[in-house]
Amino acid sequence: MARTVLIVDDHPSFRTSARRVLEADGYRVVGEAHDAGSGIAAARALRPDVVLLDVHLPDLDGFEVAAVLTGPDDAPIVVLTSSRDGRDFNGMIARSGARGFIAKAELSGAALDALLR
Repeated sequence: MARTVLIVDDHPSFRTSARRVLEADGYRVVGEAHDAGSGIAAARALRPDVVLLDVHLPDLDGFEVAAVLTGPDDAPIVVLTSSRDGRDFNGMIARSGARGFIAKAELSGAALDALLR
C-alpha cells in the first residue's frame, strides 16, 4: 500500500493539518510544497507514493499539475483536494489523470486508503 505522501497546497495551515491527520493514520509525509512549480520539483526529487494536490494553486491549477505528474511510468498517485465539493469539478478530475478527489474537510487516512485500493 502507498505510504509516502507529498502535500502540495498554497495554504500553510492546511499543509500542517493534513500532515498531522495523515501521519496520525500511518502515512509518512515526505515533503510539502506551496505552488505547482515547487510541487512538481518535489515530486520528482522525493518520489512519493502519493501527491495530495490542491486544485487551486497560485501558478497553475491542480488539474494541469496532475496531468504533468501522472505522465511517466513511475508516476505517483495523485489525489486532488479542495475546500469546494468535488462535484464542482465534473469530469476535470478524471481527465487530469488523478486517482480521485477528497474534500479538505473530509481528509483522513481512511478516505485516502479508500482511493488507493
